[in-house]
Amino acid sequence: MNLIKEIIWGRYTLLSAVILTTLLLAKLATEFSTLIYLTLVFTILTFLGLYDLLQKKRSVLTNYPLIGRMRFLFESIRPELRQYFWESDDDKVPYSRNQRAMVYQRAKNIHGIRPFGSLEEMYGDDYVWLNHSITPSVISDQDFRVKVGSGENAYNISVLNISGTSFGALSPNAITSFNLAAKKGKFAHNTGEGSFSKYHSNGGGDTIWQISTGYFGCRTKDGRFSEEKFKKTANLKQIKMIEIKISQGAKPGHGGMLLGAKVTEEIANTRGVEPGQDCISPAKHQEFSTPKELINFVYKLKKLSNNKPVGIKLCIGHPWEFISIVKTMVSMKKYVDFITIDGSEGGTGAAPAEFTDHFGSPLKDAIVFASNALIGAGLKDRIKLAASGKLVSAFDIAQICALGADWVNMARPFMFSIGCIQARACHTGECPTGVATMNKSRYRAIDIEDRSNRASNFHKNTLHVFKEMLESVGVKHPSELNRRHIVRRLSESEIKLADQIYPKVLPNELLTKNKIKNCADPRLKVYWDKVSTNSFNYSE
Repeated sequence: MNLIKEIIWGRYTLLSAVILTTLLLAKLATEFSTLIYLTLVFTILTFLGLYDLLQKKRSVLTNYPLIGRMRFLFESIRPELRQYFWESDDDKVPYSRNQRAMVYQRAKNIHGIRPFGSLEEMYGDDYVWLNHSITPSVISDQDFRVKVGSGENAYNISVLNISGTSFGALSPNAITSFNLAAKKGKFAHNTGEGSFSKYHSNGGGDTIWQISTGYFGCRTKDGRFSEEKFKKTANLKQIKMIEIKISQGAKPGHGGMLLGAKVTEEIANTRGVEPGQDCISPAKHQEFSTPKELINFVYKLKKLSNNKPVGIKLCIGHPWEFISIVKTMVSMKKYVDFITIDGSEGGTGAAPAEFTDHFGSPLKDAIVFASNALIGAGLKDRIKLAASGKLVSAFDIAQICALGADWVNMARPFMFSIGCIQARACHTGECPTGVATMNKSRYRAIDIEDRSNRASNFHKNTLHVFKEMLESVGVKHPSELNRRHIVRRLSESEIKLADQIYPKVLPNELLTKNKIKNCADPRLKVYWDKVSTNSFNYSE
């Protein structure tokens, strides 16, 4: 029925009309020879449309034969049209044309060379740059690694990885492409809250299993955590780390729901829910309600997974809540292996506009705060910091590492690398490129081998530029970057190093009573002594 609809009035309408016209002209041409040339034109269009339908290099053409070619036509003359009518190259909606073009080029192994100078407004407020050295370093290998955890199951993670991408939110072919890319490029792929699916395993790439409030993939029938189910999956060789998702930047403290109509039998089996019924992601976890219970839950997962690295993911909200977690780790002498900070710039398939626009701490501010808390508690060397939220370029990686992160995760840029065109139709099921849809007729457009190569290329080429940037700065590893390397224009006449902008906390400063009084970060100074292991709140 849907196919008939698409033929009559949908994405196949033009191709159908061309085929029918060709047949009609072919019949008429036997009587009217003047129609031969017109018949030839429509015959060529017919074969061109059929080629579009069957090829797998361009998703838009597969899903929109003939019509899709208009996109590439307009794209080719876009610079001229844009000058008079549309947005500039650096308009971020949410990603600019320049950013998307950079990803596309790197995914296709095209060197992104920019002629005629920068398009950045260098004298505008909030312009940021890296200071370079007159004695650049020489780095032989761009495969930068960060050791997470301890023991035989410690994991050396790449400095750039794929952020949470759930099966169901993204198509089977998209997930498989990502995971295969992770294997080819030797980096990690986060499952997102939709659990570890067969499509995450098909590629054989290193995988981070995210455990959300719904405990998908490791839940009982009543939605509680199942030790047995968790242990079975967590000990798979492909699972390298476990990430407990507390909140996400796009909609912190909100939760979510996958409508029953979208809960196919395959999704239901992956998540451990009933098919055809609404799949609820609660706003909070049921297995812990205090910082102490959270840390005990972390250690339960470490034990069940044979001491694989276990961390937490959250968007910074009330500062005292994060401080209570850090202080609890100090008190208990038990620690998470890593913390993923998700900035409020982060994306998702669907979220209320108010949550997207006005909730959660932006990434740069959040990373500085989290890093300061760990430094002040003497934990920065023990606990690694990951960052996610609208990062796309090698400069973004450098900047966020200088502010305190050990590695970064990206989702939307990797989506661009496999064909996403930022149509912003993720919630409709009608993604034009087949990336964010469960419609088989749409996601068949993604050629897994080709798109996995593109995602791997994006990773490789971005880290190559990152390596060149580190050399220019004069360091040899991302861990050597610090806030003194970042410069920010606050106004036309005021320029400061990031080290001068953000509060600086000394190692172990929060562990000494007298030093807390002089702590430069007001949030840590005010709340450190007011939080406890027994509550995420604070007492006056």
